Amino acid sequence: DQPIANFQAIQWMLADGFTELEAARLLTYRAAFIKDQGKKAPKESAMAKLFSSELAVKASSMAVQIFGGYGFIKDYPVEKFYRDSKLATIGEGTSEIQRWIIAQKVLSEY
Repeated sequence: DQPIANFQAIQWMLADGFTELEAARLLTYRAAFIKDQGKKAPKESAMAKLFSSELAVKASSMAVQIFGGYGFIKDYPVEKFYRDSKLATIGEGTSEIQRWIIAQKVLSEY
């Protein structure tokens, strides 16, 4: 018997997840910085929202996979994290709307 964290596959999932989490954080900070400068940041805000919300779904799905059958049992918070994370891709503009905003801004800039 050994802790699940000793398995290389789990370690790689954690490494990837935390790397993506830092990327989401930096996108959010960049959008906030531009907004703090008194400028509009629709593209940057949409990029941060899209990446962060989809990352939340990916991370919670990974947690469900790691937890196995326990990931679906209400005794563990993982199942709620998964349900809640999916709402983040819908509320305040769906992922498709965020992609449309980003594309419109990119096309108008170039």
